[in-house]
Parts: sequence; C-alpha cells; structure tokens
Amino acid sequence: MNETNIKNNTHQHRFELETDGKVSIVAYQQVDDETLALTHTEVDPSLEGHGVGSKLVEGVLTYIEQHGQKIVPLCPFISVYLKRHPDWNRLVSTAYTINDF
Repeated sequence: MNETNIKNNTHQHRFELETDGKVSIVAYQQVDDETLALTHTEVDPSLEGHGVGSKLVEGVLTYIEQHGQKIVPLCPFISVYLKRHPDWNRLVSTAYTINDF
C-alpha cells in the first residue's frame, strides 16, 4: 500500500488519493472560507476492503485540520468513520448541520 498522499483538487472540488494507479476521492462543497461539506466518498471497487477508504478519510481530515477548517459530514461513509473515531469530531462544524443542505 502506498504512503498516504492526499491531493486537494480544487478544480473538481475533491480530495484525491492514488493507490496502485487508481484514484479514490472525497468530494466536497466549499460552504464558507473555513468550512467544507464532505458530500461523497468513492473508492475503486478493486481496492474495497483494503482500508483505502479509511486511509483516505483520515488523510482528508488531517489535511482539513492542518488548514484550520471545519467539516459538515454529509457523506454516510464519513459519518460512520466519525462514529468509529470520535476524536475527529473536533473538526465537525458547529455553525452548520446536515439539515442546512
């Protein structure tokens, strides 16, 4: 498994992680200057079950934290990840809820 290397593709509004030549993504909407709504996670079917999704989400959350931003977890996969790793809830925006979208 390759080292986690998250890229923020701002043109396509998504974070990307390349693994064995395949790109997994977390799509987002820019809500305001410091908030991203994470809308969709997609992992290549050939990589499912290998922890790529979790590695992707962890990398994205690390990136967002390093950039001083907050998230609104609209994607079910990310919501489940946050339930399993509640320490990351520190990044969840208090200014918005899922119902705002």
